[in-house]
This record gives sequence, structure tokens and C-alpha cells, in this order.
Amino acid sequence: MRGIIIALLIGLLFFGLSSWIFTPRHSLLIGLVASMVALWTSEALPLGAVSLLPIILFPLFGILDVDEVTPNYSKSIIFLFLGGFMLAIALEKINLHKYFSAKLLSFFPKTPRGIIYALSITSALLSGILSNTTVTLMLMPIALFLSDNIRLKVRFLLGTAYGASIGGILTPIGTAPNLILLGFLEEHALPTLAFGEWMFMMTPVVGSMLLIIPWLLSLGVTGESVTNVKQDVPQLNSEQRRLYWIIGILASLLIANTFLKEIAGFALDEKLVLLGFGLTIRYAYQTANKSANIKLLH
Repeated sequence: MRGIIIALLIGLLFFGLSSWIFTPRHSLLIGLVASMVALWTSEALPLGAVSLLPIILFPLFGILDVDEVTPNYSKSIIFLFLGGFMLAIALEKINLHKYFSAKLLSFFPKTPRGIIYALSITSALLSGILSNTTVTLMLMPIALFLSDNIRLKVRFLLGTAYGASIGGILTPIGTAPNLILLGFLEEHALPTLAFGEWMFMMTPVVGSMLLIIPWLLSLGVTGESVTNVKQDVPQLNSEQRRLYWIIGILASLLIANTFLKEIAGFALDEKLVLLGFGLTIRYAYQTANKSANIKLLH
């Protein structure tokens, strides 16, 4: 924190000195560059995080538009995925995804059909943030543990895999093809969807599929028995509670941003929102876990 404060003071100093000669916009740029150089040299923030700050700071201070900054890195839509990717890694690193999966599984009946629905819906909701492969691998041991019946094991695994594929379309960051679509729309100046708008349009599709697919998988298993269905919901530690609240704030901001776009015709750039939260998580958990050597962005 001391290095960050020093970097901010250096930036203010350079801004004040340059404002005697340059325009306010130029002075802001000089101050921001001075702050980032100080952060680089002191390593108060990870080098990778500092290198991404212009994407947030330049549009925020009106120096350059986000679409003018991001081509120097890659396609701008990639940074929506990058922010979500850092959030997903944080979930995995501190095992908050295990809390969510256990919590969701606890809501359903402990019957073959109930377990198939539980695994499918849990898998779908988690894959809205995490990758489909990660979610499937994470829930696969649980699915295999819940019964000794080979017929049920296969159906549980299929429910998990299908749920992950279905949930991938729930959010813009759920799977890479979603970003390809958004990138195409953006590149051709076509209307794009806000995060909340995407979810609003996809929820009926995802909901219908999550009603039908588990029901089909559960045909003929009503007489089967399941064992080992008790899933204890783990208690959250301080790190997990912190990330839990960060995710809650992010979700609230994205929902509010969607309504703001509809009502006022103005909205925050969600690429900046996701990336900003991703970098915040990156810094918060690197600072809190230096001894554990947790790295959320390499």
C-alpha cells in the first residue's frame, strides 16, 4: 500500500508541474504515466496488472476511448473475457466454487432425479463464470461418489457435462464462442448486448434446457437408490467471504448497469468493469496471500 500511495503522490506532482505548460488532458496523461512508472519500478503492483491499467485509466480520465487503447493490446472484447478469467481463477484458488456447489446441491431432493437436476443446474450456474471443462472436472468426483450404481453414475456424469455446456451460454463470459459473437458485432458496428441483457435473453433458453435434459436423463431411474448424498456446506473463511462480497458487488453493478442502459441510454463499459474487478481481486489476494504464493495473473 505504501508503494501505491507514493506512486499516486508522484503522479499528482507531475500533473501539477506539467499543468503550467501543457493542456489539462496532456497533464493528466503525464501524471498517469508517472504513476505507472513508479508502480513498475517499485513493484507495488504486479507488472502484469500495471500494464493493463491504461485500459481502465485512459478512458476513465477522458484521454483515449477504450476502443482506441485496446488495439495496442488485442481486440477490446478480449478484456471482457480476461476480467472474467481472473475472477474464475480466484474462485478456484480459494475454493469458493466448492462452497457454491455444495450449497446448490443441498437445495434438491436426495433422489436419483433430484440429484440429476442438482448436478445439472449446479454445473450450469457455475459454468456461467468458470470454464465448462473446469466445472465438469470439479463436479465429476462428486457425481461418482453419490452412488455405487453404475447406471446412476453414468447419468450423473452426463447431467454434469450437459449442464456445463448449457450454462456456457448463460453469460457473455461463459464460453469463448460468446466472445467471438460479441467481437463480430463490435467489429461491424452492430448493436451489442449488456451483461444483464444477455442473461435476460438466455435465461429462458437455459431454463428450458435445464428442465428437459435432466428429466430425460432421469427416465427409468425412479426405483434406483442413491447413497452418500450428504454434502456438508463448508464454512467460509475470511478470504472466501471477501471474494463472496466482491462477486456480489460486481453482480449488482452489472445488473444496475443494464437498467441504466435501458432507462438513461447511458452505461458503463462492461469490459472496464470486469477488468477493473479482476485487477482488484488480483491485487487483494496477492497482498493477502504472499506467504501462500497465490498468483491470479501470470
